[in-house]
Amino acid sequence: MKKIAIILSSLFLTITMQAQDRSQPKPGPAPKINIGKPQTFELPNGLKVLVVENNKLPRVSYNLTIDVAPYAENEKKGVSDLTSSLMGNGTKTMSKDAFNEETDFLGASINFSSSGAFANGLSKYADRILELMADGALNPVFTQEEFDKEKAKLLEGLKSQEKSVPAIARRVENVLAYGKNHPNGEYLSEATINNVTLKDVTLNYTTYFAPQNAYLVVVGDVKFENVKKSIEKLFGPWKKGTAPKVTYPDPKDVQYTQINFVDAPNAVQSEISAVHITKLKMTDKDYFAALLANQILGGDFNSYLNMNLREAHGWTYGARSSLRGTKYVSNFSASTQVRNAVTDSAVVEILKEIKRIRTEKVSDDVLSNVKAGYVGNFVMQIEKPATVARYALLTKTQGLPADFYENYIKNINAVTADDILRVAKKYFLADNLRIVIVSKGSEVLPGLEKLNIPIFYFDKYGTKVEKPQEKKVSADVTAKSVLEKYIAAVGGQKAVSEVKTLSYKGSTTIPGAPAPVAYSYKSDAAGKLAVELSMSGMSLMKQVVNGNTGYAAQQGQKMNLEGEMLEDLKSNAHPFPELKMLTQEGITLKGIENQDGKDCYAIVSGKTTSYYEVSSGLKIAEVSATPQGNSTISFKDYRDVKGVKVPFNTVMNVGFELDIKMEEVKVNEGVSDADFQ
Repeated sequence: MKKIAIILSSLFLTITMQAQDRSQPKPGPAPKINIGKPQTFELPNGLKVLVVENNKLPRVSYNLTIDVAPYAENEKKGVSDLTSSLMGNGTKTMSKDAFNEETDFLGASINFSSSGAFANGLSKYADRILELMADGALNPVFTQEEFDKEKAKLLEGLKSQEKSVPAIARRVENVLAYGKNHPNGEYLSEATINNVTLKDVTLNYTTYFAPQNAYLVVVGDVKFENVKKSIEKLFGPWKKGTAPKVTYPDPKDVQYTQINFVDAPNAVQSEISAVHITKLKMTDKDYFAALLANQILGGDFNSYLNMNLREAHGWTYGARSSLRGTKYVSNFSASTQVRNAVTDSAVVEILKEIKRIRTEKVSDDVLSNVKAGYVGNFVMQIEKPATVARYALLTKTQGLPADFYENYIKNINAVTADDILRVAKKYFLADNLRIVIVSKGSEVLPGLEKLNIPIFYFDKYGTKVEKPQEKKVSADVTAKSVLEKYIAAVGGQKAVSEVKTLSYKGSTTIPGAPAPVAYSYKSDAAGKLAVELSMSGMSLMKQVVNGNTGYAAQQGQKMNLEGEMLEDLKSNAHPFPELKMLTQEGITLKGIENQDGKDCYAIVSGKTTSYYEVSSGLKIAEVSATPQGNSTISFKDYRDVKGVKVPFNTVMNVGFELDIKMEEVKVNEGVSDADFQ
């Protein structure tokens, strides 16, 4: 099964790489910027309206934003998520189906959330689109039936991220940077979601969806006087109100740079983030210099971090940094994902690049190219009506000068190398960094400990714990005895040896795919294997090995397999490969490691490590090394089929997660020679 994961991982990463844009615009004369100025008015209830007439295209967009300060939801974290999910599920005047049908008929897009609404479509339907958006925003219907559905979806989504190393990393990063009692440090949990009731959703809406903090931005093919009348009619009855503003103590950075480590035994790579708190506002005099400094450090493809970790060392597919201006407290982050084996080296290089931008002047060429990139992107973006709307809104909500965007290019070009050095020392802290690492402790901690950086340990929810302890293998346990225990656990030597063919049939989903994916896996004790993924009857990927030959077919292209890839597939071409492993050389017992929360014996065969649960003996995972990084396959839900136990649930981590549920497993039937042609 492992080669499916390898090929899918390669395909996924290829698509990702093709989406990257390495090009950099060349410096040129600064263009004159003319940004459409909105006409404005305010309703008696406090709603502020900005209208930008743009008649180039027969389209219009409406963007309603409730500018509410961040607030903690505490034991009911998830109430705003559920409020967002329920909005748009019908109104007091229209059913959900009728609303959606009319929206589709108009060719419009209308979306709602707890912090506003957005709609766009053809200008000939502008009035009706605005009516629908206003109705959905001001007259939502929250029913128990829809609440239960949305709550179940939220819980299911949370469950799917339970073992996601990137999701754990982002959660712990926020918890440690801001604290669990700060709005930015809160996280969803099954307990907090289950605490939320329909009444809480209604209260959240009536409390925070208030016009005093609301802005409605209209951009497109409209006439100011006409749209003003419509807005006054539709939004005038909105009851006046102001959302409560709660303040929180500013989070504090650590007193000295340290590693905050989370042990994730199933991690196939390390998630690394160097973070600290920032208070950069868009109105600060340092704003434009800080933007460029971040771009140089890790904001684009040619940044210090990416050119070092990706281009020079080949450790990652991307290294980046982020720093943004906002009226609320935020954070700086320099992050990447690398192979476990180079985690300590990546930390060294991240710190090196942060030190570099704080102590060395940026070259004139680099600064000039970064400016050109920023200016080029800015010029392209201002041609879009949505950008004009966003700039108009930011001008109001962030308290910007009226000419902020007209002077944007001038302010970018005015930044000097001395400015970059000055703001880097201020906004990229070297001595107060939390280096948050989520990875497999048994593989990365020995190297990290040699860096002489203090290490503190946390669980996947940001709670401090003791250092994970390595467990010792009993002297009487060998690779052979582990394999023999597995064979005994799945049915015994006699029963397993009598399995000549094994057939799996299941299904899964691929993110963004229009239909479920069918999965077929057939193996023969004579050294034959056939694996296929298909959608709606069309083959997406197929791998076949038949004795000493094999091939892979993908998207209509067929490739004969040779060398290491063929040998790897051949070693797996058996209903129970462990029978073959018993007699192979080079099979080693690495030790006891935690996998999926269970203590497992780790058996290494070539580039694949298989994990067998200490207590049951069953194989619960395989991790294979690939040029793109490790791929993991988990085996779950073992059931008895004709005297042997086989997994009815296989989960493949290939950059995204394929959760394959078996619908049918057959032993010694359902397989023929034709399957391996």
